[in-house]
Amino acid sequence: MKIAKNTRNIGELLLNYSLYIVLGLMIIVVIIIEPGFISLKNLTNILSQASTRAIIALGVAGLIVLQGTDLSAGRIVGLTAIISASLLQDPNYASRMYADLPALPLILPAIIAVVVGVIFGSINGFGVSKLKLHAFIITLGTQLIAYGASCLYIDRPPLGAQPVAGLDERYTRFVRGAISIGSFEIPYLIFYAAIVAVIMWFIWNKTKLGNNMFAIGGNPDAAAVSGVNIVKNIMIIYIISGLLYGIAGFLEAARIGSTTSNTGLNYELDAIAACVVGGVSFSGGVGTIPGVLIGVVILQFINYGLTFVGVNPYYQLIIKGLIIIMAVSIDVRKYIVKK
Repeated sequence: MKIAKNTRNIGELLLNYSLYIVLGLMIIVVIIIEPGFISLKNLTNILSQASTRAIIALGVAGLIVLQGTDLSAGRIVGLTAIISASLLQDPNYASRMYADLPALPLILPAIIAVVVGVIFGSINGFGVSKLKLHAFIITLGTQLIAYGASCLYIDRPPLGAQPVAGLDERYTRFVRGAISIGSFEIPYLIFYAAIVAVIMWFIWNKTKLGNNMFAIGGNPDAAAVSGVNIVKNIMIIYIISGLLYGIAGFLEAARIGSTTSNTGLNYELDAIAACVVGGVSFSGGVGTIPGVLIGVVILQFINYGLTFVGVNPYYQLIIKGLIIIMAVSIDVRKYIVKK
């Protein structure tokens, strides 16, 4: 009887952590195929590439804690990236979108990007909290709106639809620069992501808003009975998510060096996958900031590793889809067991 119980407990443990086991094995296989994959340079590259994705994931995570989601995140990031890039092109670049625009201070396009993100976040929050629309539906709608706005914005006469490139050196240096410690460099992007993560950790764990968010996600009816303003808190969480998308878009444009209407494509899927891998439950009321960050880094490690060993990008999409299905399946199973 005791042996059977122990066997069952081991089986439960393996099942609950099966995703991490699979992801760990994938990383080990990559290292075996390409031992050179493990280096300080690759590690900093991975963390740098993961930085903007982490900021997006931190925005999406709060919505998942509320039992929601956000399909518009990637397209909002893309739109804010295009706007940021168009306002911060080099004055000497021949194909500037705004030929007569003087060199702007970096803070101005950053504020504009954040405002655009907040507007979309407010629309999503209003749809969910006030109109009682499912998060899937309202964010699907704003995803299409953001994508359409991106296409219209970038497809302008006389140049037509072409990448917004030739970015101001001040802008690229601000985003792509690094602090040198001897021969080792730490990209600024890592610091920016760390600052956002610390602020979000404080909001989640040390504020009334954070407590209300977990209460609403865990049991909305009980939260309402205890006096929590459901509409107000949901609106604020969605606005914060939009603000983070705006920041991510501003940074992403300079990180990749140019933007198109496809910038931000599938970023929301990466963010959702990272959240679920990091332990944020779709059942609501469960999640941690460190968990989200770990999820982002693990997935970026795998993406970078698969590219490093030459795996076809289309196979990478299949692998990413399987990871999402597996992660959500395990999460749902845990919820059923608890009930």
